[in-house]
Amino acid sequence: MSLSKTLPAEKSSGQPHKMNETETLCNGRWLRLKRRGRWEFAERVNAGGGVIIVAVTPDDRLLLVEQYRAAIEARTIEMPAGLVGDLAHAPDEHAVEAARRELLEETGYEAGRIEFLMAGPSSSGMSNEIMAFVRAYDLERVHAGGGDETEDIVVHEVPRADAARWLVAKMAEGYSVDPKMFAGLYFLEHGEALFGRGGP
Repeated sequence: MSLSKTLPAEKSSGQPHKMNETETLCNGRWLRLKRRGRWEFAERVNAGGGVIIVAVTPDDRLLLVEQYRAAIEARTIEMPAGLVGDLAHAPDEHAVEAARRELLEETGYEAGRIEFLMAGPSSSGMSNEIMAFVRAYDLERVHAGGGDETEDIVVHEVPRADAARWLVAKMAEGYSVDPKMFAGLYFLEHGEALFGRGGP
């Protein structure tokens, strides 16, 4: 399942906008800058979207990752995440498959089961990228994590009940915290009821 399908834009009246021709302004190795009418936006060249993983260890600790992000020149706190379909041998990769791979690579934990929750735009005014949320269950530690050879990831295991306060404290220390983290916390507590998925 590709997460990069683009739906036609609609006015509030429900009638489709007149679609202008799309012009490519710049091709990068990983991103492409485009213009449609007066609107400029980015799209990924090598992937079908991204996936964010809500994962809790058997002793009820939420898995979070810390890493430096060049685009904002800051260290960030995020849930484990990665690109979907960015491997040359698996361009049609599903979000669940990507999540299993990225969770193991970044945190060292292998999931016994992963449930798809939802997908939506990461920043609809700037990019056509679609982000999925998944919930990982039955985790087992396989290695220390830390990402691949291009990454320097610090893994944090935060008591589930203290996660929101811990994130706010990290913000006060100067870390950049992705707002989607709080959506992940909501899904952790209410996702099964909302989306009808099975629990642990």
